Amino acid sequence: MRVTRIFAAVALGLASSLSLAADPDQVIRKSLQSIQPDLPIEAIAESQMPGLYQIQLKGGRQLYASDDGQFLLQGYLFQIKDGKAVNLTEEHETKEIAKEINGIPAKEMVIFAAEQAKTHITVFTDTDCGYCQKLHSEVPELNRLGVEVRYVAFPRQGLQSPAYKELVSVWCAEDSNAAMDLAKSRQEVPTAQCDNPVAKQYALGQMIGVSGTPAIVLANGKLIPGYQPAAQLAKLALEAK
Repeated sequence: MRVTRIFAAVALGLASSLSLAADPDQVIRKSLQSIQPDLPIEAIAESQMPGLYQIQLKGGRQLYASDDGQFLLQGYLFQIKDGKAVNLTEEHETKEIAKEINGIPAKEMVIFAAEQAKTHITVFTDTDCGYCQKLHSEVPELNRLGVEVRYVAFPRQGLQSPAYKELVSVWCAEDSNAAMDLAKSRQEVPTAQCDNPVAKQYALGQMIGVSGTPAIVLANGKLIPGYQPAAQLAKLALEAK
């Protein structure tokens, strides 16, 4: 009986040691995939906060978890530095979003170039969005202030919506800028079909957290939801680092 107890104690100790030695990456990954198998995890690593692991999702968004994968956090992680609260989550997310957005080939966007461009913004846009139309009316002013405007498509009602078809026609037009002008002024855009990036850009927008239009991404990856007046938007764009 005594030998059995000793064996049980040793077995329990070994199990505990194996648990402690388990790779947190694999433990956390397995725990998350048990509730969402298709969760787009790109990397898992220790965060700046001891005992907390950072989960980087495709597109830049982040989650946090305990090393055993039993506790999950979604939100901002701040660090106090020199009497100031630094948003570590936002810093990392904007950096990753910038990589995604600035990696879009120019030929896949509808670009309104500035004569003397100092910076650029990337705008997720829809054709039947009132504030998108208002923003578009201010593109000449943004260009004058040195801001290049790069449009990507985001049919907010989905890929079966009339706006999706209109966005495809804009992207497939012989002159996409002129077609965008027509769409934004509520005029009919001639139907056109081609191999286009509209669905891909819609998926990218969802991945980085876009839920409505216009959604504006500055050159540094900072996401600004909603319309901003030209002067204010240009100021933000020129200050982005």
